[in-house]
Amino acid sequence: MSKTLAKKDVVVIGFGWTGAIIAKELTEAGLNVLALERGPMRDTDPDGVYPQTMDELTYNSRKKLFVDVSKETVTIRHTSSDTALPNRQLGAFLPGTGVGGAGLHWSGVHFRVDPMELRMRSHYEERYGKKFIPEGMSIQDFGVSYEELEPHFDFAEKVFGTSGTAWSVKGETVGAGKGGNPFAPDRSNPFPLPAQMNSVSAMLYGKAAEAVGYHPYNMPSANTSGPYTNPYGVQMGPCNFCGFCSGYACYMYSKASPNVNILPALRLDPRFELRTQCQVTLINLAADGKTATGVTYIDASGNEVVQPADIVAVCSFQFNNVRMLLLSGIGKPYDPVSNTGTVGKNFAFQNMATIKVFFGKDQHHTNNFMGAGGNGIAVDDFNADNFDHGPAGFVGGSPFWVNQAGAKPIAGTPTAPGTPNWGSGWKKGVAEAYTHNVSMDAHGAHQSYRANYLSLDPTYKDAYGNPLLRMTFDWQPNDIRMNLFMQEKMSAIAKAMGGQAISISGKKEGSHFDTNSYQTTHLNGGAIMGTDPNTSAVNRYLQSWDVHNVFVLGASAFPQGLGYNPTGLVAALAYWSARAIREQYLKQPGALLKA
Repeated sequence: MSKTLAKKDVVVIGFGWTGAIIAKELTEAGLNVLALERGPMRDTDPDGVYPQTMDELTYNSRKKLFVDVSKETVTIRHTSSDTALPNRQLGAFLPGTGVGGAGLHWSGVHFRVDPMELRMRSHYEERYGKKFIPEGMSIQDFGVSYEELEPHFDFAEKVFGTSGTAWSVKGETVGAGKGGNPFAPDRSNPFPLPAQMNSVSAMLYGKAAEAVGYHPYNMPSANTSGPYTNPYGVQMGPCNFCGFCSGYACYMYSKASPNVNILPALRLDPRFELRTQCQVTLINLAADGKTATGVTYIDASGNEVVQPADIVAVCSFQFNNVRMLLLSGIGKPYDPVSNTGTVGKNFAFQNMATIKVFFGKDQHHTNNFMGAGGNGIAVDDFNADNFDHGPAGFVGGSPFWVNQAGAKPIAGTPTAPGTPNWGSGWKKGVAEAYTHNVSMDAHGAHQSYRANYLSLDPTYKDAYGNPLLRMTFDWQPNDIRMNLFMQEKMSAIAKAMGGQAISISGKKEGSHFDTNSYQTTHLNGGAIMGTDPNTSAVNRYLQSWDVHNVFVLGASAFPQGLGYNPTGLVAALAYWSARAIREQYLKQPGALLKA
């Protein structure tokens, strides 16, 4: 029998970046906020304590900060005619669990967004014509502009303590010749901190990119280049390039995370409460189905608990957001056959290619063991629509970068082409390549398609007896054309670096999605935002069209994947949504946009 608790003003499902942001904003508005996190408590102690945190076996190999797929996972199939099977080993993506979520284990790459990607379909139709977009590609506009989000990008960077080099501030060019990005949109303020120093790898890459006519710039990094205190009064220390960022908690308090940058301030507010080991299983609805009354969750002791609330903020990982809506009956599930419904629609990922350049021992010593998760040098010449897509014949773009985050002792074993896969020859190849290679990525955007979607699995269930989420996903011809194009363009930089050997890892004709090959953990869509309830699950304020007191935050709102990492846009949209709740919804609860 379930136990019903006293009502809260707000219940937040999940405590990563979006959960922390919405909790901070709404407690500041005077509301009592409860955050429910399914995983354990994560904090600077013990997860961010030196030297324990620099444990590759625990964090990287055994994946301490990631979801336990024996309890909850997704099923995966390529097409709707295939049988989906559970993903039983983390590979292609790494969802986090515990306080901080993916915001604790992320690397720290902190971009904004290219403005045209917020109005993707409109832009392509205007420049190239409607027929340029392939049949079955379901890209959409976000329904919000860069100008509307700019103040929220600015504030998020101040909260994160982001390091970088601005190109222009309030219309004035300030970054020419200093590491700024000429393709970047205008900003209201400089970055909170100057860009980090660059690794040898990044400097070699930048020089080669410039030699072939591209425009290298300093990547924006949520790894601090110096000591910093954010608007919440939280202090950060300067990054020491230890090389343990992605997959780890930062022992230097240098990598932005909800745990370091927001939670310490929230703890001081008596209106905030955080409960861990609480698995939300359902958003409870009133009899008419038009308002949420709270949530049901299973606590750490296995008891079922009903938590009433006036507002429900769904702030878990992208596909968990979608699953929660489907399990709760909020919104109409997407049907790819009739192309109707919105929940599960427009699932998208990332479209990666990697090139490694190997040098002789007397050429360059690249110190690959050191690094910072967000630091590096990038080029945007082929990102967004910064080049003519007409002759290329595909939709989408890709930044290229060297983002040296530290090669670990166990996993950091790249070898040049022709090296044996085992034995003394392999050992010799590892020793020769370890500090004599540069790795660069094409971090391609990924488009949404009618054939790629999310739904509930009819067969498999989680540890609580609820259906798993089913992922129907495969690479489409547009993805492969784009990836091959980017491999060619990035190869020009690799060749200009003058190494002894080059290896290329990317898509080929006929490539299919492979769960064993890590791409990124940048999954998008499924509860997309927009201005039309017939084509989007949430409105431009991330409010459910169907249940007005449910707000769904995170990359689940993206109608397609970006070339840039999603965290910057996720944070800006969270502040944008929180501002709408504070300034509009609380004054007059109800739909912020009329359907």
